[in-house]
Amino acid sequence: MSATILWGKTYAKKLKDETKEKIAEFTEKTGITPGLAVIIVGEDPASQVYVRNKHTTCAEMGINSQVIELVPTISKDELIATIENLNNDSNIHGILLQLPLPKALHKYENELLYRINPLKDVDGFHPVNAGRLSIGEKCMVPCTPLGCIKMLELAGISLDGKNAVIIGRSNIVGKPMANLLLAKNATVTVCHSHTRNLQQIAATADILVAAVGKPNFVTADMIKPGAVVIDVGINRIAPKKITGDVDFTTVKEKAGFITPVPGGVGLLTIAMLMHNTLEAAMLQQTQQNR
Repeated sequence: MSATILWGKTYAKKLKDETKEKIAEFTEKTGITPGLAVIIVGEDPASQVYVRNKHTTCAEMGINSQVIELVPTISKDELIATIENLNNDSNIHGILLQLPLPKALHKYENELLYRINPLKDVDGFHPVNAGRLSIGEKCMVPCTPLGCIKMLELAGISLDGKNAVIIGRSNIVGKPMANLLLAKNATVTVCHSHTRNLQQIAATADILVAAVGKPNFVTADMIKPGAVVIDVGINRIAPKKITGDVDFTTVKEKAGFITPVPGGVGLLTIAMLMHNTLEAAMLQQTQQNR
């Protein structure tokens, strides 16, 4: 029997509807409209599409959206000044620096991300937020792993006591995913390029999260029968064709639940960005009232 497919569109709509209602309640109660600023440097086509989608979704949700388009030749100091201006703007509650940056700025990526006020860091990449997440404190959480957890919750899939295996240890997905699963009382193993016996370890997973960035890397022999398989990978294998990290065709015949690519967890990322923008506005409003 084929696995149940966890279509992102269904869960993204539920999450956006919930967040939209909460935004309306927050704005009515406080008179504050959550504001999100997205900085895009250069003219990367994929980034421009993502930013347009974010801007459109903000308008639908009742969030003020500001898109700041900067030339690819901008200096590091000029970009830092732009971030600092937004840090000091009380109408902006969330700041997102769209990645990737132009090559000349690649080596400064972390320095630039860390300039964002942790309370406005809606991507959840700042070390302060990473640290708070690791010890279970309230913080901004990276959107994609948070979307994965929300999807599992909405699908009624329990994580308590389950064996979870994550393939990939990035700061954006793998590590925060591990912390979120631990917070849900899963037993977590993180695998990476130096892991021995990867196939055997993966096959023990009740919940398998693939975030390795290699097309069709996870095959059916790595799957425990009935497992939940979450594919976070987005790999462009042709100009108009993308695939995930999981060999969907074969794995879906062995798994119990599986997310597709495209059409899976990627659709929840923007929904969670809206959620994080509201959370940021609420945290900042609470601090101002202390």
